Amino acid sequence: MKTVAQLTYIPLYSDHPKEQVQDLIEFVAQHDVEVDVNYLSTSIKGETEVVFELIREVYDTMALEGETFRFHVELLSPTKE
Repeated sequence: MKTVAQLTYIPLYSDHPKEQVQDLIEFVAQHDVEVDVNYLSTSIKGETEVVFELIREVYDTMALEGETFRFHVELLSPTKE
């Protein structure tokens, strides 16, 4: 099954939020998912397990870096593609 997730990452209290968002997009693009960058969010599509693992990896990576952030995840129902 394929799952689509819409990710919105908002760095808080940052002098360079655009760079942090760009770093996150580059990180996501290194994984086995389709990436669609939009104005306020990024959509990813891939195997359900891969999408969920990536969401967890993104969250853990940002938390380890000691950043203050908001990370919104919206999931669409899986498809059989």
